[in-house]
Formats: sequence, structure tokens, C-alpha cells
Amino acid sequence: MENPSSSSSASAAASASDADPGAPVREALASLARRYQHLLDRSTPFVRERWFGLFGLALLYLLRVWLVEGFYIVTYGLGIYSLGQLVGFLSPMVDPEIQELIDGSAPSLPTRSTDEFRPFVRRLPEFKFWHALARAFCIAFVMTFFSVFDVPVFWPILLFYFCVLFFVTMKRQVQHMVKYKYVPFSFGKQRYGGKRGSATEDVSLMKD
Repeated sequence: MENPSSSSSASAAASASDADPGAPVREALASLARRYQHLLDRSTPFVRERWFGLFGLALLYLLRVWLVEGFYIVTYGLGIYSLGQLVGFLSPMVDPEIQELIDGSAPSLPTRSTDEFRPFVRRLPEFKFWHALARAFCIAFVMTFFSVFDVPVFWPILLFYFCVLFFVTMKRQVQHMVKYKYVPFSFGKQRYGGKRGSATEDVSLMKD
């Protein structure tokens, strides 16, 4: 004998799907989005592996463009987008120039062991920078399979424009770093702390 509760729930689900035919599609997209976010979360600690993968993807894209001898507009747009992301990666979260205009003083990094520690906080974090570039290369790679994006253009002009833009942008960024005395990388910086000094003293005492 058929259970009336199960039949009523099945009929309710059928009526709901009939009322909103796009619900299964939205549920499938939401499930894919959750799985994609789960993969991103798991890949967060593997910094070196992620960037090696991005380097391989970039080589694959460049090989594709070289073989088809086209899609230079797509490559130019990809380069401009990547340059913008690079500027965000090299820039601090709070622009010292804007803070100087508002507060009258720009933030500075510590130079002595007694100074307060102020880590460099990027406007665009490393993981978001990598994810933006990986997504851009994937989209550009897919676009190379559609001839509508293959606009005929004299590619040396685009290359010259990009080189000039890259030089001007990086020169302005370096001048900004020198003016406000910050370095967006951790290597080469002096580290302050007593752990290493105490360990050295312990070794010297053991030798004595």
C-alpha cells in the first residue's frame, strides 16, 4: 500500500519544480560553486605548486597563440589586466599618499628593534592575485578557439604600447616605494626578535 505522506511530498516537489523550472539549474550551479570554492580552499597552502601551475598555463597559452598566429588583441588585453593586478599586488592596503593628505603623516615600517611592528598589508593578497591571473589565462585560452575574437592587428604596435605602459607603470610604482620607504616583499628585510639572539647565547654558554 502506498504511503500517503511520501506521495504528498513527491507531488509537492513536482509542483514546486513545475512552478520554478530554473530551480534544478540553480542548485547544480550552487553545488559546482561550492566544490570549486572547496578546491580553492584546499590549494591555499600550496603556494609554490600554484604558481608553477600558473606558469605552465601561461606557457600553454603563449604556445597556442604562437601556433595559430593570431588573437593578439586578446593577448594585449590579458597583459593589461595582468599589469593592473600586479600593481595591486605591489601596493599597500592603505595608500601612504592618501593617508598623508588626510592625517598629515604617512605610515612607516620599523627600523629599530624598539619600534612597533607594522607588517606590509597588500591591497591585493597573494592568493587573490594568483586566482585572478589563473582565471584570466583560462578565459583567454578559451577565447582563442573562437574566431570572432581574432581581430586582425599589427602586433608589434601592441607590443610596443604594452612595453611603454609597463615601463611607465613600474617606474611610478618604484618611485612610490622609494618615497614612502616600503618594500612589498619579505626577503632581504631585517628581522627583529630575541629568539635567535638567545639561541646564540645558549650555544656560546655551552661552548664555555
